[in-house]
Amino acid sequence: MIQDIGENIFRNEFALHRAPAASDRVIVYRAGEMACTAENNTIAFPQVCELPEKYAEKLIYLFEVEGEGFFLLLADEDTVPELPEKYTFGSIRKIRSTDPVPQKYLFAGFTAHHLAEWYLSSRFCGRCGAENVRDESERAMLCPKCGKKVYPRIDPAVIVGVVSGDKLLITRYRTGFAHNALVAGFTEIGESLEATVSREVMEETGIKVENIRYYKSQPWGIAANILAGFFCEAEEGCTIHMDENELKYAEWLGRDEIVLQPYDHSLTNEMMKLFKNIGRGVLDR
Repeated sequence: MIQDIGENIFRNEFALHRAPAASDRVIVYRAGEMACTAENNTIAFPQVCELPEKYAEKLIYLFEVEGEGFFLLLADEDTVPELPEKYTFGSIRKIRSTDPVPQKYLFAGFTAHHLAEWYLSSRFCGRCGAENVRDESERAMLCPKCGKKVYPRIDPAVIVGVVSGDKLLITRYRTGFAHNALVAGFTEIGESLEATVSREVMEETGIKVENIRYYKSQPWGIAANILAGFFCEAEEGCTIHMDENELKYAEWLGRDEIVLQPYDHSLTNEMMKLFKNIGRGVLDR
């Protein structure tokens, strides 16, 4: 999955005043896109030494990946730095589809996208409207007028592998992502993750479930999510009644019938692959 870059490689400790090294990477972020290069069919982000010096004071430290620091530069149409011609702006979805992408850079891009959108949406206090400043002691935006703190937004959601006999419930979204998927949805106020599983499966497919088993989680910065994967069983005798507003496809497929997604980035794909390999054994993991 996208976060599988090895232990002790990703370090996200807060550091407000970390000085950038010349070789550190910069996520130059503008209108939902980031500057990158695709030389030799691989992706890389600009280094600090490739930016005009006047932008150094605008850099926001994000995290470290494999000893390499990553900084954020929030740009708009009037403040885009001059970069070497090899760099162009592209969406994180475009970067995701470039193959091969070094795993650490793909993960860094996803996580930087998450933080960039949070910084942009947290410029002003939601309580009094004053302009926020970056907190000195932790990753938060602080209102100097009323004292309200805002932390990075992380939305919990579930991915659900529903099993019936030797088949898995496979779906496809009506719009957006075109490949096979599993039932998924966001956790609502006052709801446990297990309750989210039951509700989302019922809403999207009309299936009642039991024997809910937690599998694994995944950060998904492209949508500011933390995804929790579950396997469960369909109650006997349930019939699919698909929500046609959200899905265009929902069917029971056997192990040999499941077509995986083209990339090994997502928790959804890992769960589908696991079922292809061991079938109902996923319920015992």
